[in-house]
Amino acid sequence: MADKIKLALAGLFVVAGIAGFYFLRDAILVLRVLAVLAGFGAAAAIGWFTAPGARFVQFARESIEETKKVVWPTRRETLQTTGVVLAFVVVMAIFLWLVDAGLLLVVKLLMGEGSA
Repeated sequence: MADKIKLALAGLFVVAGIAGFYFLRDAILVLRVLAVLAGFGAAAAIGWFTAPGARFVQFARESIEETKKVVWPTRRETLQTTGVVLAFVVVMAIFLWLVDAGLLLVVKLLMGEGSA
């Protein structure tokens, strides 16, 4: 029950931050943006201390650990893969253009507009 109250309070802080943005319509933009950021920051701080917030923090930590285990490709591998993808895109574009031109010719012949 306490978590639901905390999450509702966090939602109210988000709404208050957004309302502050519109309430301060005559103020400078920086102040308006700071109002929104303060509302979202307060909501995040409150949400941090709820059970779902704790699970999210744990999930984020585990995600960071898993990211460290990934073997990232080298610059050379990345460039080679990008080159293969670009070459494939060009070949497919030419192929689809040829198919389109061929179908257009067939349709024109069937409609009696082509020169046979």
